[in-house]
Formats: sequence, C-alpha cells, structure tokens
Amino acid sequence: MDFKKLSDLYKSELLDRVVPFWLNKSQDKDFGGYFTCLNRDGSVFDTDKFVWLQGREVWMFSKLYNTVEPRQEWLDAAIQGAEFLKKHGHDGNLNWYFALDREGHPLVEPYNIFSYTFAVIAFGQLSIALASAGDKARSEEYASIAKRTFDIVLSKVDNPKGRWSKASPGARALKTFDLPMILCNVALEIEPLLEPAFLQKAIDDCLHEVMDVFYRPELGLIVEALGKDGNLVDCFDGRKLNPGHAIEAMWFVMDLGKRLNRPELIEKAVQICLQEVEYGWDKEFGGIFYFMDRLGHPRHELEWDQKLWWVHLETLISLIKGYQLTGNPKCLEWFERVHDYTWSHFRDADYPEWYGYLNRQGEVLLPLKGGKWKGCFHVPRGLLNVWKILEELSSRA
Repeated sequence: MDFKKLSDLYKSELLDRVVPFWLNKSQDKDFGGYFTCLNRDGSVFDTDKFVWLQGREVWMFSKLYNTVEPRQEWLDAAIQGAEFLKKHGHDGNLNWYFALDREGHPLVEPYNIFSYTFAVIAFGQLSIALASAGDKARSEEYASIAKRTFDIVLSKVDNPKGRWSKASPGARALKTFDLPMILCNVALEIEPLLEPAFLQKAIDDCLHEVMDVFYRPELGLIVEALGKDGNLVDCFDGRKLNPGHAIEAMWFVMDLGKRLNRPELIEKAVQICLQEVEYGWDKEFGGIFYFMDRLGHPRHELEWDQKLWWVHLETLISLIKGYQLTGNPKCLEWFERVHDYTWSHFRDADYPEWYGYLNRQGEVLLPLKGGKWKGCFHVPRGLLNVWKILEELSSRA
C-alpha cells in the first residue's frame, strides 16, 4: 500500500472539497449558526437548526484550526456558530435544546443528552483555539461553558432523558451503550480543561462500561443495551447491535490506551474492532449493516440494512489506527476493503461532500449532503484522522 499516495488523497478530499463545501454553503450570515439541510449541490432545503449538528460544526472548524493550520476563516466560522449556540442553544442553565428554528427559537425541549456532549466538545475545542489565538477572555468563557456542561452530562448518566423520558414508571429498565461510548471521546477532547484526578475518574468509568460491561466476551461483540444489572435482555432493544457504534468506540479506546500507555487495552480494542467488522460486513453486497440482532431475529427498524456514511468513515479510522498502533495485518486488509467500498459508493464525483444514505445494494437513497442527522462532522473528521495517520505511516516507511 502506498501510504503517501493515500495520504494525499484524503488530504485533498478534505481541504479542497469537503471543508470548502461547509464553509461556503452552511453558514447563516443573517442569523448565525449553520444550515445543515443541504441538497446535493449545497442549496438549503430546510432552515431549522439542530443543536447536535451546530455543536459538531463548531468543533470541526476549531479542530481544523488547532490541528491543520490556524486559518482565520476557520476560526471565524467556529466563533459565529458558538455565539449562536451560546445565545440560543440552551435554556439559560446550559440545558441544551435539540432543535431551533432559523432565528434560534427553541423547537424541541432539551431531552437529548447528545446536544450536551457536542456542546462540550464544541466550546472546549474552541476555547483551546482561542487561547492559541491570544483571545484569553473568550477562551476562558468558552472553557467555563464546556466544563459546566460536562458536569451536567455526568450528573445525567443514570437518567439521560430526565423528565422527558417516554418510559412508563416501573417499566423495564435498560442502560445504553451510546453515552459511555461518547464520553470516552469527550473526556480526551477537553482534557486540557479538566483537573487530572477528575479526568482520570471519568476515563476509568467510561472504559469500564465500554470494555467490561457492554462488551460481551460470550458474543465477541458489543451490545447496544443491557439491563440495569448488566445482564442481557431478550427484547428488541436488548438484542440490538450497531456495528458502527462499536467500531467507532474502539478508536476512542485506542486513543485512551495510547494516552494511558496501556498496550493491552489497545490490543483488545483492535481485536473487538476486527470482530465487529467481520460480523457486520454484508457478504452479498458489501458494506456494513446499520443494525443487526444478536439472535438473528428480524429488526423493527426499516433502515436496518442500509449502508450509512458515518459507519464506514468511523470504520476507516479504527482500522488504520489499529494498524498504526499494533501493525496487525488484518487491520490493513480490512482497511483496503472498506476504503474501496466507501470511496466508490459514498463519494460524489460531481459535487463536494459525500452521500449519507445507501440501500443495501449500495445505491444512493437520498442525494442530500446534510439533514437532521448528517452535518459537518463524520466525513471531515474521518478524512482528517485517516489523512494524519497515513501521513505518519508514510513518514515511518
């Protein structure tokens, strides 16, 4: 494999096509924040603003500024999004709404914990950028928002939806994988803002949940939900598998393993990643299934067999990172296979940004480039991570 050639490919796609698409097409110059409901050509088809995606885009432009080069246009794009979120994104007590209209009026109450987590990484990463830019006052303000929101997230771990939960009192109690999974990443994203002891406890708690509780050695897989006692539950939610979630979590764990100097943790994450890819791969049409059932029963989600952009981008990160950190040849073999599928199916050769939704056969279901769930995040983050790892592998070679 020509690491240099591949590195240049990912870098060019990121900086020449994908980032300019969001920079030029998504910013709302009149009211602030970002449009995310974008057609194939970048035209806007809906002006509602979803707090998940607002936070993710602030984070992305801040991350580019901090890790690629300090371009003023990236910093300006991040700041205007953060100011919109600071003014409109929460109820005044850092309870972050799920959706806003174009002007910033709330549409959906703050029931969704991930509005909070993406606000944390947005303001955390931007505070780091502003510190390096010499804007100490605003850096400290944004750092405070990130830390206070993170405290709220941790207080909600046992009941993420709070009073907005739809569950009937006394109903079957389940805990889900998505929150401890994302907290593995959030903790590292705002590491410079946290006290070492506080950070270490957050990391330890997340790693325990992901690797000791939701990973089931008897299955060789990570499950999406468990009973509160940690036992497997035989119901739709209890049987649900999401290979993309599990694979994404493994590169978070690899980063933590590197940060903690725990090679055995990295190795375990690599093995789980490979098990998940092999299990989730569609042997008839290629690509990775969205949802699966651990007992092989039919799923109730009609989109269970679709192929989604984020699943494949996150898989590319995990596989190439696994190879970078362990040299496992299976990671490289699977990386090549997933790379070929992803670039040939999700990349739009005629317009920038990538498709998000394919049917099982790999045909485009929706030509949109952004919507309620897809924004400026998985494609640029995936390209950035893979580019940087390939660059390091190339220099090593």
